[in-house]
Amino acid sequence: MLETQLAQASRSLASTSSARAAPLHTSAVLQAVSARARRSQQTLKANIQRREELQSQARQNRPHVVLGYKAGDEAKWQSSDLAKVVITEEDIRSTPVAGFDLKNGTLRLPQYFNYGVGQGEQERLFDKLPQLSVESNVRLASRTAVLARPQDLVRIEAVASRSELFRAGELARLVDLRNANARGIAYENRRRIIAAFSEPENPHDTGRPEVQAALATYKIRNLWDHLSRCKKDIANRRNLRKLVHERAKILRYLKQVDEDRYERVLERLGLEKAAVEGELVV
Repeated sequence: MLETQLAQASRSLASTSSARAAPLHTSAVLQAVSARARRSQQTLKANIQRREELQSQARQNRPHVVLGYKAGDEAKWQSSDLAKVVITEEDIRSTPVAGFDLKNGTLRLPQYFNYGVGQGEQERLFDKLPQLSVESNVRLASRTAVLARPQDLVRIEAVASRSELFRAGELARLVDLRNANARGIAYENRRRIIAAFSEPENPHDTGRPEVQAALATYKIRNLWDHLSRCKKDIANRRNLRKLVHERAKILRYLKQVDEDRYERVLERLGLEKAAVEGELVV
């Protein structure tokens, strides 16, 4: 009897407490909580999207780390001093072929000579040496009694001149830069870069920061062209990153030494400051 009354009292007490607590767990409260959570998620997504948009705009406005200028601004490179100094295979192929014209007696020298043939070598090979050969043939013929007549000497001189013109034309074809391989063209370009970015008092100053930055930029552009064709060349991709940071290091040193020279060399190399300053991600 007592147990039955205690059970009934406990059941009534439980039903009363649950009825009083029911208003604290209504669907309105749960909906408010879920709406607040949705608003927080939407705000977070909007912030992330806005951050990505800002980063995308910054990347678009930032110049290319490798090329040094913004996309679509190739005119900055084409107008630079380095672009005017560097010779490409297309430039070499577009020049007239070296040779000779026996009918007119003219010699066509190549516009770009192979490495090792400078201005002094050109004068000796194509001006002095043929003239000395012709004079030697005429002098040798004049010592012969049978061919000592003036008209014979004139004929011998004409024949010797035509022969030397033929030899000079064949030699001009050999020393044309179009016969060189990629290493030969790169050697000639390095020589031209060193001469262009050195001081007139010291035309072979390879330790000058401007020369080192120009040579690094030339190597970077060559590697970039290679990687554009061979995208799986991981080793050269790593070398490209090293060269980009090496160029930035050289230019930072030059900026500390002389800021005017730093700004001048950036213009001569076709680079923007943002491409060599700050964090560089290649």
